[in-house]
Amino acid sequence: MSRDFDVVIVGAGPVGCVMAGLLLARNLVAPGRVAVLAGRIPPPSSRGAAAAGADHPWGLRVFALSRASQRLLRLCGVWRSLPPELVFPYERMCVWDESGVPEGRGSLTFDCAELGEADLGFIVDGAALQESCVKAAVAAGAVMVEAAVQSIEVTDGGARIALVDQRELGARLLIAADGAASKTRALLGVATAGHAYHQDALVAHVRTAKPHRSTAWQRFLSTGPIALLPLSDGRSSIVWSVLREESERLRALDAQQFAAAVLEASGGVLGDIELTTPIASFPIQLQYALDYVRPRAALIGDAAHAVHPLAGQGLNLGFLDCASLAEALGEAGTSSSLGDYAPLRRYERRRKSENLIAAAALDGLERLFSSSNPGLARLRAAGLGAVGSLSFVKRRLAKRALGIGGDVPAFLREQGA
Repeated sequence: MSRDFDVVIVGAGPVGCVMAGLLLARNLVAPGRVAVLAGRIPPPSSRGAAAAGADHPWGLRVFALSRASQRLLRLCGVWRSLPPELVFPYERMCVWDESGVPEGRGSLTFDCAELGEADLGFIVDGAALQESCVKAAVAAGAVMVEAAVQSIEVTDGGARIALVDQRELGARLLIAADGAASKTRALLGVATAGHAYHQDALVAHVRTAKPHRSTAWQRFLSTGPIALLPLSDGRSSIVWSVLREESERLRALDAQQFAAAVLEASGGVLGDIELTTPIASFPIQLQYALDYVRPRAALIGDAAHAVHPLAGQGLNLGFLDCASLAEALGEAGTSSSLGDYAPLRRYERRRKSENLIAAAALDGLERLFSSSNPGLARLRAAGLGAVGSLSFVKRRLAKRALGIGGDVPAFLREQGA
């Protein structure tokens, strides 16, 4: 069986579903003319009802979403369907070096009040975000296809995607949003570069003796950064980057021993720690595609770039890819021009440079703060303090973190987008 679409998106994660929703919301394709491929589409759950009555509704994987991401999700109809108890606005961020003091010497603090913003961003439950993105895409008119890609053939007229179940799809434009290990990227012949950090990010939720104060706390250690992200139920979600050998050791500890390790790593910023969930981990890598586009095809999200999670920007960068690609396609004209190479190249030039800057900055921060050199330690602490004293630099950094600084599509800069 063969079926033709204007756009086929491989990958039904948040980035792929938001891309579909954005194409529909901006009238770049008609309902029923964009397909989203997923290896397996999870059935609708009663997560919202269950979460409301649960003691600990938050899942282990959470995301820190920027203002630009919030606006994009609102535009796509995702934001209003997120369970309110699984979305938490944080108002402050405190970053400090292990040789410094939180909110003191060798630290940098951002406060939404100083920026005239209601908040600095949102901590959102990953499973709830995924489900809401799928629901919003389907409601907007996207066709969900549960199948894996077998092969791809690209011609001047479009792409033909053969599926493992013998079906075939046609598209004017193929978009790869199938993650860092993207099979679509490989089938398109796009090479990658980068390196492994030989680190894991440990994630768990903890209860702390002191309130988190709606603040995201991050301490840089020579062994890797640890972040405590505030949740709506008063707990904090930790994201702790450590070398793989240390990750294995920490995951083998019992709950009390692990809590003691978190207490030491966080410098006791929130007092005594109680582990309230199992511990999960995922590998960390720096990877970037050498090309973002091919004739009739484009890469977005982790298929195009994977970065260190120390600033929580991975998903936000992917959402900005969606916005930039939609803007470039909109400038091209009608749906008949979807897949034309010129607008795809405009998207590539715009996002490749921005993503490489972000990747290089995060990689540089990881290298700088992971050094145990005493001279560098003093330099780090002095640098954080200096940035904190320069209001214009601090404000510019904050705007970048909010996703409304730098080269951002105009429709995301607008209030109420």
